[in-house]
Order: sequence, then C-alpha cells, then structure tokens
Amino acid sequence: MSEGGLIVIGFSLAVAAAVALLVWAMTDIGGKLLTIYRERFTRDTHLDLRELFLFGDPSRLYAINLALMLLVASATWVFTHSLVLASMVAVLLGFAPRLVFGWLRRRRMETIEQQLPDALLMIAGAVKAGLSLVSAVRQVSAELAAPLSQEFRLMQYQQRLGVGMDDALDNLARRVPVQSVSLMVSAMRIASETGGGLAETLERTSTTLRSQHAMELKIKSLTAQGKMQAWVVGLLPVFLLWVLTRMEPEAMGLLWTTRMGWGVLGCVVVMEFFGVWIIRRIVAIDV
Repeated sequence: MSEGGLIVIGFSLAVAAAVALLVWAMTDIGGKLLTIYRERFTRDTHLDLRELFLFGDPSRLYAINLALMLLVASATWVFTHSLVLASMVAVLLGFAPRLVFGWLRRRRMETIEQQLPDALLMIAGAVKAGLSLVSAVRQVSAELAAPLSQEFRLMQYQQRLGVGMDDALDNLARRVPVQSVSLMVSAMRIASETGGGLAETLERTSTTLRSQHAMELKIKSLTAQGKMQAWVVGLLPVFLLWVLTRMEPEAMGLLWTTRMGWGVLGCVVVMEFFGVWIIRRIVAIDV
C-alpha cells in the first residue's frame, strides 16, 4: 500500500476515534443532565402534588412528560423538517408541568376565596350556638366542599398533634397566601386575644370579603376587554408574519436565513413581550 493510502487510513481512523469520543462524551453529559432533570422534576412535582392535595407518583408523571416531549418533538420534526422548531417544542413541553401546576394552584386559591365568606358565616353561627372555635371549625369543615374543607381538616390534624390554634392559623395563612385568608386569621387572633365577640367579628369579616370579591369580579368584567386587546395586539404581528410568508416566501425568507433577519425577529419578540406586559399591567387593578 502506498504512503498516501496509509495517511488516508490513519486520518480516517483518527476522525472515527474523535467522533466516537465525542458521541461518548455527549451521551455521558446527556445522561447526567437527564438524571438531574429527573431528580428536580420528581422533587418539585412531589411538593406541588402535596400542596394541591393530589395523590400520584411523581416518577410516573416524569415518564409521561418525557414520552410526550419525545413524541411531540418527533412529530413536529417529521411534519416541519425543522430541528430548531422540534427542539423548541420539546423545551416548551418540559416547562408544561410547571405551568399546569401553577394554573391549578391559582384556581385553588380563587375557589378558596369564593368559599371563605360563606364558611365564616357558618363558623359565626356555630359560635353563636355555643360551640368553641375549634368545634365550630370541625363542624363546618365536615359540611364544606374542597378545597377549603381540606385546609380546615389539615388545621385540625395539626391541633390534634399538639399544635396551638394560633400556630395552626399561621400555617394556614402560609399554605394559602391570599389576602382574604390573612384577614380571616388576623380577625380570629385579635378576637381571641382581646376577648371580643368572635361571632360578630367573623360576620363583619365575611361581609368585607364578600364586598371585596364582588368588587374584584366587577373590575375583571370591566378590564376583560383591555386584556383581550393585549392578546389581539400581541398576536396580530404573528398572524401578519404568517400571511406575508405565504404570499411572498422569497422576500420573507430573508428573515429566517440572514443575520439581519434574525436580529429583526429578536427585536420583534422583545417588543411584543414588553407591549403585552405593559398593557396587562395597565389593566391589572389591585383591590
């Protein structure tokens, strides 16, 4: 064999060895990153499920999430032939559980705020009938629906384990960090410490919370149009970009294939984000 052939074979072997080492290193790094993601996912999911009073195996949820990431990203790559878009879809699906748990937590807080005025009236009625605060909460929690009944039952379990009433109320306020629950806890503690009429205090608190909730609903109905306009204004450039791409693919192709086009797209994304954020901040009125 000639000297040139030996050089070519040696170079090919070197390239093959380098590629094999690179693949091995990427596989090792990918495995470690996947392990870290699995541990963090299961830990955070376990805490989220416990806060929402849901019972499930975080490992199974991790397997389902990983399977959805692979399947949907593969389907996106098959239909669009875009590796970048498929990677973006996989990343979005990776953050999807956090978004879902956040939405469930907000819904839970809103439901508790809606249930609280009626629950306070029921507790006030039980106190007027001669029951203590602990007995009144126990009786009301058996009649209420979830999720407020779950929080009251957990407060009772803590008291049975030796936790004081004030500490149990503070734990409730930490688990449900909304203004209405903080107001209820403050009213109960002030009434118990000063010796005032607990039933009358709870009734006034219920009336205040009911009026506040009605005002919040009225404000939401008045600002719903502004919030919808924020989404319309934010999605309109995206729709126009899609239309222009369908009408003039060659001219619009410069946005996707040149550095100047990438810069323009980056500026559009930044301005879209701040535009929608500013509009939503304007129409977000705190009661």
